Amino acid sequence: CRSNYFVNQKEKTTTKKCKVMSTGQDKYRDELIATARKIATPGRGILAADESTNTIKSRFDKIQVENTEENRRAYRDLLITAEGIEKYISGVIFYEETLFQKSADGTDFVALLQAKGIIPGIKVDKGVKNLRGTADETMTQGLDDLDVRAKKYYEKGARFAKWRAVLKLGKNGEDPSPVAIEENARGLARYAAICQDNGLVPIIEPEVLVLEGDHDLSASVRAMTRVFAATWKACQDANVLLEGCLMKPNMALAGRGSKNQPSAADVAHATVTVLRRTVPVAVPGIVFLSGGMSEEEASVNLNAINSVEGPKPWNLSFSYGRALQSSALKAWLGKKDNVGAGQKGFIERAQANSEANLGKYKGGAGGAEASQSLYVSNYVY
Repeated sequence: CRSNYFVNQKEKTTTKKCKVMSTGQDKYRDELIATARKIATPGRGILAADESTNTIKSRFDKIQVENTEENRRAYRDLLITAEGIEKYISGVIFYEETLFQKSADGTDFVALLQAKGIIPGIKVDKGVKNLRGTADETMTQGLDDLDVRAKKYYEKGARFAKWRAVLKLGKNGEDPSPVAIEENARGLARYAAICQDNGLVPIIEPEVLVLEGDHDLSASVRAMTRVFAATWKACQDANVLLEGCLMKPNMALAGRGSKNQPSAADVAHATVTVLRRTVPVAVPGIVFLSGGMSEEEASVNLNAINSVEGPKPWNLSFSYGRALQSSALKAWLGKKDNVGAGQKGFIERAQANSEANLGKYKGGAGGAEASQSLYVSNYVY
C-alpha cells in the first residue's frame, strides 16, 4: 500500500488509502520526491563519474596515465571544479572511493558539489555474476549489505544511487531469457526499495546491450519493451515510490553489425515509443546512458528524442560517462598544465547535451574527434 498515496502539490499533503506500517521510505518521502525532481531539471543532466578502479585504468592506459589513487582523484577534481558545471549538470555519480575524496584545496568533493547546487550520487551495485543455465546472461550483486552501505552514503551526503542491471539479446536477436528478465527486474526493485528506505533516490538502470550483435532496430525495441515493462511491474510490486526515483535506460539502437543502421530520427521514434509503452508517467525523469555511442552521436540522438512530437511526460536527459569525458581525458593527459584544456572539453560536451535535452542542439561540438566511436564489447563499469 505504500504506492497508494495521493499527492496534493498545492497543499503539500498526502492521504493514505489504507493503513500501512511505518517505513524508511515514509520518513524520506518528501525529500525523495524533491531530490528526483531537482535532478530532472530541464537543461541539466548527470555526470556519471562512477567508473570502478579497473575501468578507469583502461581509460588511463589509453592516455598513458598511471592508475593511482591520486591520479584518479585529480581527474575527478578536474571534472567537478570546471567553471560553469552547475549550468549543465544536476547530479554526479561517484564510485565509493571518490565519494570520500577531497579537492586540491582540501574541500570534500561532496561539499564542493553541494555548494554548486549539484546533487552527489553513488554507485551501489557490486557488478554482475553469470546466471546458471543461461547463455552467459547475468544478474547484479550487492543487495546483502545495501541497507548498511546506503545509510553510510546518506550520512556522507549522497542523495541518489545507481544500480546497473545488464541484459543481452541472443545471437540471432532473440529476447533476453525470461529468467534473466525476472531476476534483474526483481533485483532492481529490491535495490530501489532499500535505497528509498534509507533516503537515496534510486536510478533504475535496466541496460539492454543493444549494440551487441547484428540484429535490426525492431529486435532491440522488442527486447527493451519486455525488459522495461517487467522492471516497472516489479517496482510496483515492491511498493517503490515512483515519484521518488529516476530511470537510466539505453536508447533503441540496431546491433553494431547490422547492415540497416537507423537514423537519429528513427532511433528517437523507437526509443520514445518504448518508453511510452512501459514507463509510468509518475517517474519524473529519464536519463539515458551513452552505451558506447560517440560523444556526438549521444548528443544528436538525445536532441532527436526531445524533438519527437507527441506526449513525453518525463524530462528526457542524459547520464553519460564516456560521452561526457572522452574529450576531457584526451585533452588532460594526466598533466597539471592541461587541466584547463580538459575542463574546456568537458564543459563543451556538457553544454551540448544540455542543449540536446532542450531539443536545441545544432551539432558540431568538439569537431571530428567527438564522432569517434566509444564502443566497448560487453562493457563493464
